[in-house]
Amino acid sequence: MTIINADGLILGRLSSIVAKRLLNGEEILIVNAERAVISGSKVTTFYEYKQSIDRGATEFGPYFPKRPDQIVKRTIRGMLPYKKARGRDAMSRLKTYIGVPESMRNKETTSITRADMKRLSSIKYVRLDELCTKLGAKF
Repeated sequence: MTIINADGLILGRLSSIVAKRLLNGEEILIVNAERAVISGSKVTTFYEYKQSIDRGATEFGPYFPKRPDQIVKRTIRGMLPYKKARGRDAMSRLKTYIGVPESMRNKETTSITRADMKRLSSIKYVRLDELCTKLGAKF
């Protein structure tokens, strides 16, 4: 079981690395999902996520989550063949959490340097908790 702290990690890079590991059979837990970073302009990022949410509803149409842990999970799902058995099995090995659960406080976390926020050349980014608050999430 691998525990990854998403604090200061770029969401897309984190998702692609985690998707590959899940397909290889690892069990992964992601903590502090609300502290992940999305690169790009705040206005553009908010507009794109707002369009995704407004497109569907829970009763019909594509449902897009508002909570940060569910957005991370959905982003990773987009990089997996989730409609096939292999992808469903990979998704069942993934768990995401807001903050750090009490049972994992003393456990060691794995760092992913390839997804670190220091790679960003500009200061244009938005943290996932800030984005979700604007979208109307209650966490």
